[in-house]
Amino acid sequence: MDKERELQEELVWNAGYRMKECLRMIKICLDQLTEEQVWQKPNESTNSIANLILHLCGNITQYGIASIQDLEDERKRDEEFSIESGYTKSELIKKLEDTISDAKRAFYDAPLKELLRKRNVQGFNFSGVGNIIHVTEHLSYHTGQIALYTKLLNNQDLGFYSGVNLNVKNE
Repeated sequence: MDKERELQEELVWNAGYRMKECLRMIKICLDQLTEEQVWQKPNESTNSIANLILHLCGNITQYGIASIQDLEDERKRDEEFSIESGYTKSELIKKLEDTISDAKRAFYDAPLKELLRKRNVQGFNFSGVGNIIHVTEHLSYHTGQIALYTKLLNNQDLGFYSGVNLNVKNE
């Protein structure tokens, strides 16, 4: 295997791993919340967890799928935040799972030239690699918000790393 393909596979595997971890954490959060809590907004300046998940699906599709596959950008960003119902917890998770799966496939299938090509997305100029990094960090950012809001609602540890010794030193 050539070094470029090896680097691409390493980048895509690590981005995919981080995305899978975020999905795992979001599922843990939703499992601890009621259907009503998922749509609840803490205040007028914040979004519900459901809106954040819809927002993540829109963002991942725009940056990670449409842009990298050179498809038409059909995102309606404002709708991600204005919807107030219409999805159950399981439907939200399925939508996010499918979106993440499609993005990971787009990352893996992209030819190297597509990962290096600069393109404008949402007014920003990134390469395909930049888009992969954006998708990964954006998903992580909102996963943290979802986790914090879940902790505030339930006043309990989420158990993301139950049974894992996080004090193990680097080798």
